[in-house]
Amino acid sequence: MSRVLVVGGGISGLTAALAIAEAAPGVVEVEVLEGDQRIGGKLRSTPFGGRPAVDEGADAFLRRVPHGLTLATRVGLADDLTSPTAATAAVWHERLHPIPEGLLLGVPADMIRLAGSGLLSWRGKARAALEPLLPRTDAHDSIGRLVRARFGDEVHDRLVDALVGSIYAADTDHFSLAMVPQLAALAGKGRSLLLSARAIRAAAPPAAGPVFAAPASGMGALADAVAAEAIRQGVTITRGATVARVERDGTRWRVDDRTADAVVLATPAAATAPLVTGVAPDLAAAMSAMHHAGVVIVTMTVDDWPERLRGRSGYLVPKPDQRTVTAVSFGSQKWAHWAGPGEVLRVSLGRDGNDVTGWTDDDLVSTSVDELNRHLDLDVAPNEVRITRWPAAFPQYRPGHERWLAAVDAATPTGLFVAGASYRGIGVPACIADAERAAGAAVSYVLSRPADRTV
Repeated sequence: MSRVLVVGGGISGLTAALAIAEAAPGVVEVEVLEGDQRIGGKLRSTPFGGRPAVDEGADAFLRRVPHGLTLATRVGLADDLTSPTAATAAVWHERLHPIPEGLLLGVPADMIRLAGSGLLSWRGKARAALEPLLPRTDAHDSIGRLVRARFGDEVHDRLVDALVGSIYAADTDHFSLAMVPQLAALAGKGRSLLLSARAIRAAAPPAAGPVFAAPASGMGALADAVAAEAIRQGVTITRGATVARVERDGTRWRVDDRTADAVVLATPAAATAPLVTGVAPDLAAAMSAMHHAGVVIVTMTVDDWPERLRGRSGYLVPKPDQRTVTAVSFGSQKWAHWAGPGEVLRVSLGRDGNDVTGWTDDDLVSTSVDELNRHLDLDVAPNEVRITRWPAAFPQYRPGHERWLAAVDAATPTGLFVAGASYRGIGVPACIADAERAAGAAVSYVLSRPADRTV
């Protein structure tokens, strides 16, 4: 029987292991090595504020991208899935402004609706209205360079960077346009982004259901269900198995003291680099060049939530207005099953270029409360607080990321496979898709090898 080792027990590693086991039952033995005692990686849901499960990381996945919904259904969570309420988000610039309608990831598709928003100054609106008249822009694979040149600084800072930056913990002036599919599609469709966005919205079928979904038992339940299904398919999951090195063992591979025919490294690029330094120095060098951003989520419960903020799911803070807080989610407004005594708030701090993961608990809490009160003209005093640090959690796709990825692929030895958020997309569906790609390649590889080996 052939053997595949998967390093990393986050959603990418667990999905890869399950996909391999399902593709080659009884033919390929699969073991997942996770250094922590907990599986799930960045997906973690724990009791908080009287609720049985409040997410400490991602709280949903895109429903319209099929990979997350398909996997959740496959592992038995279809009946547990829920979606956000109809509460709407805002952008904070001196005060809260509703996010204008008619946007595609912050790019305007309707100047009339944008003109009615108080989020932009009249100068900003006038500058944005010139966009259809401008010559084609060479963005050099930078979101910021493209949007600033087309629409001006206000649209970039208060809409596109606020939205995209909150998803990727990014500074979009230094983030790859090609790695944000919706924006890349706009840039490739025609000279004018506004006219392209308008055409895409006009051609899109009517929205069929919610945009996001999550298990009511928390996103951590998705990782747990994938792990449980993988075990049912014969996968071994070993916790507390910290990996120090990956090396050749004749025609096979050795991961510390374990041997295998193939290895899937479902670990972030920065963590992968030291593992492969001896066997693939060029790959290690490429991995070491990847930048990562750390974030902190301060979750709190507060009493006496004002009526004027009901119906809001939260708000984003544009980079020029930021001190430390980048976004606030009004969890009990966003998720009906989080309703209960007190309002659950999730305050996000830090992004690329502003790492606060090393701050003390006291500083993180006091900063969260101070900025929240300043933004919302409140005087909140948290009842319960939870601090979750995610150091180096968000890979940063610099302009030219596709060239970096090609170099990674070229430097990856035969029989070694990489998967996860560092490579082809951030977010749960993207990680699932990349894990399934790597799993398919690993299965094809091991099944093509001579079958006269023993484990």
